[in-house]
Amino acid sequence: MQFGIFSVGDITTDPTTGQTPTENERIKAMLAIAQKVEEVGMDVFATGEHHNPPFVPSSPTTMLGYIAAKTERIILSTATTLITTNDPVKIAEDYAMLQHLSDGRVDLTLGRGNTGPVYPWFGKDIRQGIPLAIENYALLRKLWREDVVDWEGQFRTPLQGFQSTPRPLDGVPPFVWHGSIRSPEIAEQAAYYGDGFFANNIFWPKEHYMKLISYYRQRFEHYGHGSADQAIVGLGGQVFMAKNSQDAVTAFRPYFNSAPVYGHGPSLEEFTEQTPLTVGSPQEVIDRYSTMREYYGDYQRQLFLMDHAGLPLKTVLEQLDILGEQVIPVLRAEFATNRPAHVPDAPTHASLTAAADEAAAAEFAQAATVRGEAFGLPHADASGAASS
Repeated sequence: MQFGIFSVGDITTDPTTGQTPTENERIKAMLAIAQKVEEVGMDVFATGEHHNPPFVPSSPTTMLGYIAAKTERIILSTATTLITTNDPVKIAEDYAMLQHLSDGRVDLTLGRGNTGPVYPWFGKDIRQGIPLAIENYALLRKLWREDVVDWEGQFRTPLQGFQSTPRPLDGVPPFVWHGSIRSPEIAEQAAYYGDGFFANNIFWPKEHYMKLISYYRQRFEHYGHGSADQAIVGLGGQVFMAKNSQDAVTAFRPYFNSAPVYGHGPSLEEFTEQTPLTVGSPQEVIDRYSTMREYYGDYQRQLFLMDHAGLPLKTVLEQLDILGEQVIPVLRAEFATNRPAHVPDAPTHASLTAAADEAAAAEFAQAATVRGEAFGLPHADASGAASS
């Protein structure tokens, strides 16, 4: 089970002080948060991708490349990479480069994003969002898995004898999660390829995500990648903590009331009741999130959104201390309890490389057996001994 932080990189005025960070301050804050994620023992830092104010992370691989040089262990990811408006060739090359820079500590979440105007900014038609996501990812997979690519589709110029560079590290592409909050077509796409499915899970009631994740699991099994409970699922979440609940509510309420994504809608109490946002003590967070697998099944990745709504960096770092020291160790133990042995861990570069090596060895052994049988020769059994 992987735990980590994802940031959307918003610039929001702190309602308690009236201070608004500059772009430079916000970017530097994200870098500090990523390093804190490693310091407190979490596993993943993921950055969003936006090309409009009030957001700053327009170049995820630039940011993650810097973080790779400042960290040693954490996985560097995205939340999300815009598969619809980015050229698949550029995604293939940028993230393969990041793979090499980070020694394999990279995966990515692909999605359509939540900013409609981004489509015409990059010469795309928002009405083609789903077809773009499907076609662009099909090309991205091909670019990562075939050395020389010939390709023709609907949305970009054809490729003839093209090779993206650098090639994926160790010949193994980064693991891909497909992120969605509402689209069964994206869940279908993730299931078809046997990829991961990431449900942001921060704004809507659990029943909505239960349906989407259940559909993904069923289709994952349908396509022969394993049983439904072996599908690779990630969830988003939101928390704000203090030693006692009332202090947490008092401290967070002005941020909730003023933030564009919350303000002027349901009350804080209504929102925390209807969504995974948990504002309270560390124990309340543990109690809330330890029940997630009752609704979604055993899953592989839990990311938290912590640095938003104008919260100052000092407060966010304090929250990460609490999360890393008091909450996540307990959740790790809770999620490990009674976890079926056949449910896979979250993929890493090491596990994907090992699986690729095993598959290559099995393919070689099968080919050797076929050649031997063609010439009437004995073949080796699983122990390596010759048999006939």
